[in-house]
Amino acid sequence: METAAPSAVIVAIDGPSGTGKSSTSKAVAAKLGLRYLDTGAQYRAITWWMITNGVDVHDQHAVATAAGKPAIVSGTDPSAPTITVDGLDASGPIRTQEVTSKVSAVSAVPEVRTLITELQRSIAAAAAAEGGIVVEGRDIGTTVLPDADLKIFLTASAEARAARRNGELGGKEATDLAATKEALIKRDAADSGRKTSPLAKAGDAVEVDTTELTLDQVIECVVTLVEEKRTGGK
Repeated sequence: METAAPSAVIVAIDGPSGTGKSSTSKAVAAKLGLRYLDTGAQYRAITWWMITNGVDVHDQHAVATAAGKPAIVSGTDPSAPTITVDGLDASGPIRTQEVTSKVSAVSAVPEVRTLITELQRSIAAAAAAEGGIVVEGRDIGTTVLPDADLKIFLTASAEARAARRNGELGGKEATDLAATKEALIKRDAADSGRKTSPLAKAGDAVEVDTTELTLDQVIECVVTLVEEKRTGGK
């Protein structure tokens, strides 16, 4: 008797910075043959475009007016995710400290969120026909894909998150642990307090505290949750 192929699944993984969202999401997608989307990269991309084009990121009207100008394209291969802005590879430039410090201001503008949310939904809809997708961000389960098959919210202590983030930074981008922790807490406050699509845990999300877990353990936990959803149905 043949085994039925697992059904397509849309997975939303949310949580603040430093919880392991990106590493976990990419690995889970790769293991399960799913597509992958880093929504934070899209907000970083539009922020980078604003900076390079001289738009004052703290002028909400200016940001809103310019929001529709850049063409942002995300590749969804988990083994080699890409992002381009107006045809230019933006994967490196969007990770600078300057972009990091300004992305919350840009992503809080309602017009920006509306445009990027529509882009994210269209990518997820296309991926559903190819088996499914893991979408990571801060408002996926609550706003972008409220009907996702599985919602996961990753958490971790501020200390653990700061240590991980410092480990990701190198050279002149590296900072001391206290400064990194302070920056993360400030980012959390900005993301959680914004009026439009704040960082929040969906009511039906599975919370996974990664503070004491290795990356492999987090990946194993999420893979198990996704496989149960795929084989057990909704």
